[in-house]
Amino acid sequence: MQNLLEASDAVRRQKVSPVELTDECLRRIERLNPRVNAFITVTEELARNQARKAEKEILSGDWRGPLHGIPIGLKDLIDTAGVRTTAASRMHASRIPGGNARVWELLERSGAVLLGKQNLHEFAYGGSSMVSAYGAVHNPWDAGAIAGGSSGGSAAAVALGMGYAAIGTDTAGSIREPAALCGVVGMKPTYARVSAAGIIPLSRSLDHVGPITRSAADAAVVLDAISEEGPAALRGQENQGGSLLDATQRSPQNLRVGIPRDYFFTSLDEEVDSAFRKALELIQALVAEVRDIILHPDPDTALQGAEMYELHRDSLERSAHLYQPQTLQRLRAVSQISEERRAAGRQALEAARREICSAFDQLDLLVTPTTVRPAPMIADLEAQPEQLRPMEIVLLRNTRPFNVWGLPAISVPCGFTRAGLPIGLQIAGAPWQDGLVLRLAHAYEQATEWHRREPVL
Repeated sequence: MQNLLEASDAVRRQKVSPVELTDECLRRIERLNPRVNAFITVTEELARNQARKAEKEILSGDWRGPLHGIPIGLKDLIDTAGVRTTAASRMHASRIPGGNARVWELLERSGAVLLGKQNLHEFAYGGSSMVSAYGAVHNPWDAGAIAGGSSGGSAAAVALGMGYAAIGTDTAGSIREPAALCGVVGMKPTYARVSAAGIIPLSRSLDHVGPITRSAADAAVVLDAISEEGPAALRGQENQGGSLLDATQRSPQNLRVGIPRDYFFTSLDEEVDSAFRKALELIQALVAEVRDIILHPDPDTALQGAEMYELHRDSLERSAHLYQPQTLQRLRAVSQISEERRAAGRQALEAARREICSAFDQLDLLVTPTTVRPAPMIADLEAQPEQLRPMEIVLLRNTRPFNVWGLPAISVPCGFTRAGLPIGLQIAGAPWQDGLVLRLAHAYEQATEWHRREPVL
């Protein structure tokens, strides 16, 4: 299975056409989507029209860049003019936006081809993608396991080659957690690097937008295209004058890496712990320094809950019956958060984002396991529905602090369990140091083969 950059090079050299790539992705969707339920809407006609247009442009010498003619998917809370955007909810079953989200405007300008809109946890308010008006998303490595969430459909689609990339959102780990559980790469960029305009929000203070791909270099290509300020204009960025893709090609040998064992290593699954230790041994050989550090995450969820409830308050009064029961229960649970607690949460968030910068005075990057355990089985959670939310909290524990801090963070595959389920490694950096994060992620990939494994359903 080709990755995005390989496919892009073949398109640029006219060894393969965007139409051929798109047709192959659509065939995969037709064959595999019934098993994993990754797509809510497949835009077959639109995709073929966009692919034919890209093919004509490229044949005429008008190649726009590495995303030109490349088929991708979007999480189904990203607005697309004329194509329904549901947020996996009956509330929006017939919602057809009149305009595009900013991120899709930029991707369309780059010549990307839209395959469709991908399934998610309803309104992105959970970490399993089991709660959806369109049914649960299944794991591409074992259809009996969850895909993670909330961008579960996007991660499952990329893992199975139903598109060369996807755009997800991440409020507490919703790009990185499903990427880890599905054996792909997921990157949450620095907060506000990618515009969330035109995306149905969960918590505006914590929402991030980013790529899910098959490699770190592919993630860099997509992030270059959707970064609002452009790759050379970001304040404090270490690769001034270059692109994030350029950053992946630089050696990590001068980087200093911190390992925050407290909090992030509590109650690790045995197989996750073993895979992480082996990954860390390799990282130690790649960088200048690896040392333990102490961080004190305080991922208070009051602000997220208050912002989510505010967005849905009017809809709850009018149309509560259109929500999935689990989402309704969670919204009612946060309905009593006071304005004082919300304001305190906002102040704490701003303080945390200031204070975390000091952690990078003597360090460049942080490395942790992405999740503390592999994907649980859907049947087990269906048999004990009261365990779903506690399990989601556990799965998102190691990713949530980086949303509070607003730091760039990526998950890359670092192993598999004996049962064949993927394990993820998380790398994070200082604000606007997305290039350093991608540099180490790419170097780690080049020294391993985990990201090249393909699921067989």
